[in-house]
Amino acid sequence: MQLGTRWDAFATPPTAVPDALRAQIAAVERLLSNDQIDHQPTPRWTLTWLEGRPIAELDSGVIVSLDADGQAVVRHDPEDEFG
Repeated sequence: MQLGTRWDAFATPPTAVPDALRAQIAAVERLLSNDQIDHQPTPRWTLTWLEGRPIAELDSGVIVSLDADGQAVVRHDPEDEFG
């Protein structure tokens, strides 16, 4: 069993975050504008595991996961948006 973890966006991801996700997480953070998060709490990432695959989800609904080939994929779940 693997436990998940949480961390603030723009902070260094914990060592539990697989290298395969790190570049896409950084790319998502570069796309976040200061206007989107100004006057709001810093969004947080949540790392969970599903069937042995890591899934990093930002509070805004952005999800970074691995596909069947082990490639990082970014998608968005609008139902998870805060605000």
